Amino acid sequence: MNAMENIDVFDLIERMSALLRSEERKKCTELGLQPVHLQVLDYLSRCNRYSDTPAALTNYLGMTRGTVSQTLLLLMKRGFINKTVDSNDRRMIHLSLLAEGEAVLKKARSSELFNRAALIFKEHNFAQHNDIFANALTSLQKANKSQSFGLCKTCRYFTESPTGFMCGLTKEVLSQTDSEKICQEHSVA
Repeated sequence: MNAMENIDVFDLIERMSALLRSEERKKCTELGLQPVHLQVLDYLSRCNRYSDTPAALTNYLGMTRGTVSQTLLLLMKRGFINKTVDSNDRRMIHLSLLAEGEAVLKKARSSELFNRAALIFKEHNFAQHNDIFANALTSLQKANKSQSFGLCKTCRYFTESPTGFMCGLTKEVLSQTDSEKICQEHSVA
């Protein structure tokens, strides 16, 4: 019997999470940030125009509006992010990374832990690891009844035509960039 068969999946995921949090705390300490600051910058670098709002960010992080609001104020003060009012709906606010925020995020992302782990995956020829992790994430999201925040182009509403991309839910044209980013409206195809 394989030793891995006796290990509880929850224990494996929890241990991986602990390693990720430890690596994140190290990077944050080096950069003078809190983990939540890095999480916000990372999210904003990966979300599309339907998901770049404070409400979507709050939902994605699973934190209170107050915590997210205070975090956004600090990140704006440090020149990492910007808030803009939506041109069509003045009640809606969009968030974006500024050059300084992108630079800090780039420094934070360079991780020897992940580089070494990727090499080990290749050495052991774990060809299906992306599918395994994607399926584990989907299962956790379903169990938690949370939104998937998946890539726009993998959504059941995503449509492609000779003239470009479109969201079947909003009936709006999508850019190539939007289609390659995560969306709060994502619905598994």
